[in-house]
Amino acid sequence: MINSNEILDTIRMIDQQHLDVRTVTMGISLLDCCDADPQRACGKIYDKIVRSARDLVKTGEAIEGEFGIPIVNKRISVTPIALVAGASETEDYVPFAKALDAARAETGVNFIGGFSALVQKGMTPADERLIAAIPQALAETELVCASVNVGSTKAGINMDAVARMGRVIKDTAARTADRGGFGCAKLVVFCNAVEDNPFMAGAFHGVSEADRVINVGVSGPGVVHHALQAVKGAPFDVVAETVKKTAFRVTRMGQLVAQEASRRLGVPFGIVDLSLAPTPAVGDSVARILEEMGLETCGTHGTTAALALLNDAVKKGGVMASSSVGGLSGAFIPVSEDEGMIAAAKSGVLTLDKLEAMTCVCSVGLDMIAVPGDTSAETLSAIIADEAAIGMVNTKTTAVRLIPAPGMDVGDTVEFGGLLGSAPVMPVHRESCAEFIARGGRIPAPMHSLKN
Repeated sequence: MINSNEILDTIRMIDQQHLDVRTVTMGISLLDCCDADPQRACGKIYDKIVRSARDLVKTGEAIEGEFGIPIVNKRISVTPIALVAGASETEDYVPFAKALDAARAETGVNFIGGFSALVQKGMTPADERLIAAIPQALAETELVCASVNVGSTKAGINMDAVARMGRVIKDTAARTADRGGFGCAKLVVFCNAVEDNPFMAGAFHGVSEADRVINVGVSGPGVVHHALQAVKGAPFDVVAETVKKTAFRVTRMGQLVAQEASRRLGVPFGIVDLSLAPTPAVGDSVARILEEMGLETCGTHGTTAALALLNDAVKKGGVMASSSVGGLSGAFIPVSEDEGMIAAAKSGVLTLDKLEAMTCVCSVGLDMIAVPGDTSAETLSAIIADEAAIGMVNTKTTAVRLIPAPGMDVGDTVEFGGLLGSAPVMPVHRESCAEFIARGGRIPAPMHSLKN
């Protein structure tokens, strides 16, 4: 039973502490849109998305107005397009991305995700065509997001795909150089990608999901930061308990919105992803939470331990508030989308190596990181390989979203605006890893993958 104190607490969190529902995402299966004729397939894709999500934005806005809960984004995720386009007799998959973008524009959603391929164990011809189409597709569409899963704990790491993705990122940056390499902000490379992630750019609708589903992503770094100010100097068990209680309240709000959206749209409720997803706004930063625990600057010694506590406590609190917690759930550390991370990176305290260590204990991985525009494709691939190895060995989702900013070097800043914020260009190691990447093949799965 929700009492008046809980309602007042929630109002305060919304008004003063940046609490919001970051996204209501409708997942849509496109498996029934397969067709040998690519034009007919694209037509079916457009029609099904528009038919399914026609009322998504209107419904989200109505819930916002009635409940007073901000819903920042309304989004769509679809079946990995490589699985759908594979049935069509065509070498060119860019029209599929354009069909997605047209449907996004018609429905009015903020992003659409699922121009994706799952290649952790090998690549089909359809996967190869989709990956080859990514640079052009992201350059010629507005808000289509792409992802490629190159590894998993069960399969190991497909190093041929890793090598290819380094080149794809470079090409995507070059094709969107007039926008600071913006295309790369819409591209994620995963290990252990999940099928019910509501957050972009990595969302896709898994093949084990229902025909349509509503997934909600909540967020509340500002709320957690504010709560920790009341326990300044307290032992870590008190800190963990405070974060758990706060995550519980945040998740309850997300559950309410998810169930209401599900009821009004007549679409099954999937999951609540309770990730702490920051924004560039002051007071809405994961880095500032870590600093509130006693670190002078995020990135100094102790940062990984603080993040581990935060991530675990968020999950424990959220699981108690909803029986349908899923997605990624934990703490995101995107550099460009977190004003505290931006400040720490600009000061030189937060480095790429430290961020990699932090990804061992956070929700995702190296997210929204700008690197010099002349960074080689092999170096980008090696960074992907390192992050995939962390995910594979630790049985967790890891991801890489790198922006080799064309014409920029360390100390410059790439501006994206909105939720994507601005990214300081961070240094990478200049020593070559070209021979390592050129080996290709597959890094075998770890011993603990043999669980069946």
